[in-house]
Amino acid sequence: MTIAERHKYILDELNRAGFVSVSELSKSMEVTMVTIRKDLKLLEDKGLLYRSHGSATPVSPYVSDRSVNVKKLEQVEEKNKIADRALAFLEDNEAILIGSGTTVVAFAQAIPRNKPLTVLTAAMNVTLALIDSAEIELVQLGGVVRKSSSSAVGHYAEEMLKNFACSKLFISVDGISLEHGLTTSNMMEAHLNSQMIQNVQKTIVLADSKKFGKKGFGKICDLEDVDVIITDAGIPALYRSKLEEKGIELVLV
Repeated sequence: MTIAERHKYILDELNRAGFVSVSELSKSMEVTMVTIRKDLKLLEDKGLLYRSHGSATPVSPYVSDRSVNVKKLEQVEEKNKIADRALAFLEDNEAILIGSGTTVVAFAQAIPRNKPLTVLTAAMNVTLALIDSAEIELVQLGGVVRKSSSSAVGHYAEEMLKNFACSKLFISVDGISLEHGLTTSNMMEAHLNSQMIQNVQKTIVLADSKKFGKKGFGKICDLEDVDVIITDAGIPALYRSKLEEKGIELVLV
């Protein structure tokens, strides 16, 4: 296989799976890993991919902190479909946790107003989405307010959380990575989300397919700590198989 053929194969695999591994490319093309690393560097120098510790992605996997006012305008149709599908995981009279993020706000907006629930949340926009629901009891966590996410974080929110037990957590994230698990762009929010996961029986992640292969600054948890991921059909093929191998229920909308 010539260098041009190798490069075409690598880019085709990236386009198909959204991720390539040095070791897997070495096996499939029957060349050394040294050769593959050189190929990836050449392709990165041309701006065709982004290298990262034995693998490569089509674009930089790192995400920065952005306002919910910006993020709510992205992947709107996918987020609404994910939110609607997540309703199937709700049961009457249960106490649930809802995290922060535009996808879980869409979920909160989709919850029927006559659904008897107790909702615990740190996100003020989630509370506002449910404020007119007579059958839903709302518990608002307090603390330092992150304006970019409209959510409370910090010591007070985490201490208050310890006083409650919920059956399920519905959470959004900034990134889902095979290597780094679930991440978000703020370390304080990541720590609160991690505490939320420890406080529930089931964690349900609501994330559009653009979040796969991305990494935020703060780690929330490993993939093994997640029970269900609801996403759209644009999820890379590699992630479909890897998540199933880990025993995670993958729901596509």
